[in-house]
Amino acid sequence: MSAIAGIYSMQHGPLDPELGPRLMQQLQRYPADDARAWKAEGLFLGCRSQWITPQSRNEILPYYDPERGLAIVADAIIDNRSELFGQLQVVREDRDSIPDSLLILLAYEKWGGEAPVHLVGDFAFMIWDARKRTLFGARDFSGNRTLYFRRSGREFSFCTVIHPLLALPDGQQGLNEGWISEYLASQARNDVADMFSTVYQGVEQLPPSHSVTVSAKGVSFSQYYTFRTPPPLRLRGNGEYEEAFREVFGQAVRDRLRTHLAVGANLSGGLDSGSVVSFAAEELRRRGKPLFTFSSYPLDNFTGFKLGQRVTDERPYIQETIDHVGNIQPSFLNFPDRSPYGEIDEWLDIMEMPYKFIENSYWLKGIYEQAQMKGAGVLLSGQRGNWSISWGPALDYQAKLLREFHWISFYRENKLYSRSMGASRKKMLKIVGRKVFPGLGQLISGKQEAPLELIHPEFARRTGVQEKLRELEGDASSQTVYDIRRQHFQQPHIWNVNGTAATKLSLKYRVWDRDPTNDLRVINFCLSVPEGQYVQNGVDRSLIRRAMEGRLPDKVRLNQTRRGIQGADGITRMLPQWQMFLQELREMLQDPRTSSYLNHAGLAGCLDRLGSEPAPLLIFNTDFRLLTRGLVFYRFLKRVT
Repeated sequence: MSAIAGIYSMQHGPLDPELGPRLMQQLQRYPADDARAWKAEGLFLGCRSQWITPQSRNEILPYYDPERGLAIVADAIIDNRSELFGQLQVVREDRDSIPDSLLILLAYEKWGGEAPVHLVGDFAFMIWDARKRTLFGARDFSGNRTLYFRRSGREFSFCTVIHPLLALPDGQQGLNEGWISEYLASQARNDVADMFSTVYQGVEQLPPSHSVTVSAKGVSFSQYYTFRTPPPLRLRGNGEYEEAFREVFGQAVRDRLRTHLAVGANLSGGLDSGSVVSFAAEELRRRGKPLFTFSSYPLDNFTGFKLGQRVTDERPYIQETIDHVGNIQPSFLNFPDRSPYGEIDEWLDIMEMPYKFIENSYWLKGIYEQAQMKGAGVLLSGQRGNWSISWGPALDYQAKLLREFHWISFYRENKLYSRSMGASRKKMLKIVGRKVFPGLGQLISGKQEAPLELIHPEFARRTGVQEKLRELEGDASSQTVYDIRRQHFQQPHIWNVNGTAATKLSLKYRVWDRDPTNDLRVINFCLSVPEGQYVQNGVDRSLIRRAMEGRLPDKVRLNQTRRGIQGADGITRMLPQWQMFLQELREMLQDPRTSSYLNHAGLAGCLDRLGSEPAPLLIFNTDFRLLTRGLVFYRFLKRVT
């Protein structure tokens, strides 16, 4: 794991000798085991390394191979090493020690620009090919590691983070209105759709699943990977699907345990993180190491509130998993002195841009701090599990059966699901009916009131952002959950914000987020499994529930009615700061710097509705969400203008 940087003169002329050291100096804020640089005519490569894997200890980065005429600087952990050993003809005596950066270099030597297609893992790298006099780089398929770049005249500079690029001469710090308009206009937590852009005009980013080639001819990009639905997996019965799941997912978990440091894991009370922990703890037991888990829970004085079937305190379910799985050293954390409001400035330092996950910000960062204190190099998570390993929305599947005229199967599934949920079949039928043709309900009910917007209407009109988003996302009102799932994997910007946060947290705390539910092999397997495996006999998320029998406690494995939710006590945490919070919101709406960006009239109405004595449930209120997102943007704006 590394912070990488470099500068390349595309005309191969000499570089200012001060530029490379200036880049490296900006990276000194991050802890490192080693820091090195490598130079050639018109080229500087630098790396501030954090040794996470056994093979990374004493790894030399940047690395130059004079025989091959190749130099590499990489921020990478490669997970399909065993597969690559054979393909790249790595001799057996070197397989335990060869670093991931050298595997990438060998892959480039064999496959050239197609090398990233063959890599599974989290990576961003740049390779100098002296014979071709080109710089080639790539970023992993879902953007788990970041890579930013700047084009200034005939110089191309790159870095894992943004601020060193802004410190270079002529580093433009002007704001990118296209990025800002998408950030403000999108209601989702996603990154902006223009994946080449950043909040700064002068700094771009390499999108997930993309490679870049830089030469005297210019800069070119290629999307080396595009998700396509794999052919259906046809096995003989439930047992074979369950075994195939355990084999693929278990391998993905084991590959992510590769560290000479301790292993940590986020653990909630659900299926995704519980399944990750189950496989990880079992494997670590064989290696004689414990698994450290980190679980957040609400403040002791938080009384909770009713939010359907949502559970705000998951400790009973978490403890069941801990007791059942074993080999776990747990930490239950509630960070009593922290609040979403109090973390804004530090998160802006980390992210280098505005962010939208303010409700969960305090415990996300707190867990990284605790993992660092435990000496963890890897922090396992299951963030993408809802779309991969624990897929299986029962009511949407029933709607799919109706659309495809599978009447008997629908009748059976609906009857069994209603029975297992203890719910009225009439009520379930109404819900399914609305899902059969999602756009029909809106058509029947007539014109819907437009949602409140964070973005100023004139700014939105001037940038044409709403048209851009509609073109990209289509008519959301007519989309099924299957359309949304397909977009989730096909559109890289949907997942990019996760990788951005994970990369920058890892650099700060020297702990690498590793998510086996986001493994490319796991995703392709899950997308190949027939839908009938995911919903069966009235049970949603059926495949993972069956496959984890014996590995998870039944209280967790078979729980269909209660779902955990984090960050529910955010308002309670903010109460001591509430008046300060309201005052800053008033300042935001009066500050001329925000007048062209934010919808002052709409946000003023939101502020009026907040009140001076907020209810805890307000944390999930649209008014609160828009105001806090606007406030994060306002804090950022004050820093840069």
